[in-house]
Amino acid sequence: MTSILGTGITEGLLLKPVTYPWAYELYNQAVANTWFPHEVQLGEDLSDFGRMTDDERHALTHLMSYFNPNELLVNKALAFGVYPYVNSAECHLYLAKQMWEEANHCMAFEYVLETFPIDRAAAYESHISVPSMAAKEQFEVNFIRRMTEQTLDISTVEGKQDFVRNLVAYNVILEGIWFYSGFMVALSFRQRNLLRNFGSLIDWIVRDESLHLKFGINLILTVLDENPEVGTEEFAEEIRGMILKAVEMEEAYNRDLLPNGILGMNADYINQYVKYLADRRLEELGFESEYNVTNPAKWMATANDTLQLVNFFESINTSYEVNARAK
Repeated sequence: MTSILGTGITEGLLLKPVTYPWAYELYNQAVANTWFPHEVQLGEDLSDFGRMTDDERHALTHLMSYFNPNELLVNKALAFGVYPYVNSAECHLYLAKQMWEEANHCMAFEYVLETFPIDRAAAYESHISVPSMAAKEQFEVNFIRRMTEQTLDISTVEGKQDFVRNLVAYNVILEGIWFYSGFMVALSFRQRNLLRNFGSLIDWIVRDESLHLKFGINLILTVLDENPEVGTEEFAEEIRGMILKAVEMEEAYNRDLLPNGILGMNADYINQYVKYLADRRLEELGFESEYNVTNPAKWMATANDTLQLVNFFESINTSYEVNARAK
């Protein structure tokens, strides 16, 4: 039986025939979506930045403080926790493009820091000095460390479960909930006719991240489909628990992001959106929703619901479709 998991150096050296068409299609779509940060004229937003309140500028700085190091953290998760454990050539192609995209996102956020009068030293320090931000980073590091500092035997049920845990931690939680929460706040400025070019930059990042989310969940479901012994009831409950814990951590982070609120938005608003996102991710993995809240940011709907519903225990990787272009 074909397996997407493995560590053979001589395996996965031939692209055709393609074994996992969804990965090949996502690679081609990612290449078609290629962009570069300086194509956006952020300097035109400087007057907006000057008119923003202290709380608004704090929110933007807070977002940059979080996004910047965590784009590179995702690359570590990919390079050490995913790429070495898949055999598929088309998956390797996509992962290589995704790693370049994460680097490009890092450069995009550096471009923001270079353009706006943001205290770079303070922004760099926050992911260590702000407890709610540091806690989220440590959550991710704990899973990635298992992949990098210990021996992972991908042939065992335990090793495969560790592989899935890492995917859930970085892809479903970090990219699919925490990043999307930040994207919503970043794009909310444009809803008020502020930072329109910055909003375009975030649009391009969201377009990339929607493909990252599709790839990661496809990979999780393929592993579960090919290795049904992995998806035990106990393991499923553990995965669900990880996602619920992540919501609690994000709620604390957002209270630091908007301690006083800004026009049209406060921490409660963002946290309702976080719970809405978490329900979508739970459903995409075949779980029941937990929070059953409405989407307070209807204008983000096209970015939220990019995936078809599947079952965590009866996953069929062919159930996913890749659109011609991501929204």
